[in-house]
Amino acid sequence: MPQFLSRRALLTAVPRAAAAGVLLSAAGTPAAAQNQPRRRRMNFIDAHSHIWTPDTTKYPLGPGYLKENMKPASFTPEELFGHCRPEGVERVVLIQMSFYAFDNSYMLDSMARFPGKFGGVGVVDWTAARPDEEMAKLGKHGVKGFRVYPKNAPIATWMETEGFERMFRHARDHGQALCPLIDTAALPSLTNMCEKHPKTRVVIDHLCRIGTDGIIGERDVVALERMARFPEVRVKVSAFYALGQKKPPHADLEPMIRRMHTAFGARRLMWASDCPFAVVGEQYRDAISLVRDGCPWLTAQDREWLLRKTAEEVFFS
Repeated sequence: MPQFLSRRALLTAVPRAAAAGVLLSAAGTPAAAQNQPRRRRMNFIDAHSHIWTPDTTKYPLGPGYLKENMKPASFTPEELFGHCRPEGVERVVLIQMSFYAFDNSYMLDSMARFPGKFGGVGVVDWTAARPDEEMAKLGKHGVKGFRVYPKNAPIATWMETEGFERMFRHARDHGQALCPLIDTAALPSLTNMCEKHPKTRVVIDHLCRIGTDGIIGERDVVALERMARFPEVRVKVSAFYALGQKKPPHADLEPMIRRMHTAFGARRLMWASDCPFAVVGEQYRDAISLVRDGCPWLTAQDREWLLRKTAEEVFFS
């Protein structure tokens, strides 16, 4: 059974080799007015946010978790809407929070309470004999994706197991996606699975966590660019607060985002905030403004895909 990691561990990448090349930072990101979407008409989608409730009686925490681990103490759908709606975001893809382990109840109940407002990425035990059966059960409730990560498995082959074989086949046959939370050291095993299952959707979280150590390494960027050869692989342009210089306006991330745009195209990129962690030390607008208002080389159509249509296609269709 995969163990669940602390938030710090999940967002901390394997240290990069000192020899890795470094991309130059952008000097700034002046907005191109003609390429700006109209917020009220765009119905933006945040492709990655977590929610939880302080009600641990109705929604018990998973093994090894305590209420003290919940920081902030509460982040309900209503609290999320308070942050995202003023910035033009009307729909959100919910990511099952590690606090709840394999019990996806709070996410599912929230999806049911706000019909059409939430997509869902669940978590199943990929080391179990039939994780595909759990995928099918969650799929009946509108769950379109499943978060996975290596944990303690050998990094070179972490994904090459019978459980993941079943998950890749089920996702392919039922229009679901696997959503790896990984750094670039885990890409070779994912590559092997994508070669075996080229029709399975894969959505890589948080720009493959390139820059969690403060360095946008050239080797890492190239490794992620290479994944573009698989037409069903997509990338979340997200969690800016945790990457590079880790401070607004996050202009230092623009060169990497532009390279992902060149490699994947806007139709395979989706923006996300990674709330509530994105609003602990910053504002929600700091999470969205780089893609919504900056990056002047993006066309209005590009922004439609990054800010709505890609996530809509994968998680709401």
